[in-house]
Amino acid sequence: MRHTADTPPDKLRLIVPDAARALGISPEAIRNRLSRGTLQSERHGGTVHVLIDRDMVRHADDTPPDTPGDRDALVAELRARIDSLERQLDQERQANGENRRIIMALTSKVPELEAAQGTTESPQGATESPAGGTPPPGPQKPAQRPWWRRVVGR
Repeated sequence: MRHTADTPPDKLRLIVPDAARALGISPEAIRNRLSRGTLQSERHGGTVHVLIDRDMVRHADDTPPDTPGDRDALVAELRARIDSLERQLDQERQANGENRRIIMALTSKVPELEAAQGTTESPQGATESPAGGTPPPGPQKPAQRPWWRRVVGR
């Protein structure tokens, strides 16, 4: 920011990027306003200086300056959130371990289910008669695979 004798005291004399930051707009918007004549400017040695009212200047970001108390409160809130997320992660890990135990128990029962089903059906299927002769009269149903084999794809 420069103030020269020819610049009024209520105005700031800034180059385009600084004026954009001071007004919270892009440098291209500053150039557009200059071309429309809604902002005043001076040219010195090939450099364009924008004249801005001092009361138009605002902070580059809209957040108020941090105070130590605000920072401490934010840190405490973030730590509490991290603790909560760590507890949630531990719970999910426990649930995942329990699901794995259940899956292992169920898959260990598969051979027992196959053996139990094998005793109720003959190995050749339900289309043969028990005496080895001709099948009983009437429509014949093809032997159906167990439900878990249809689901698992075995």
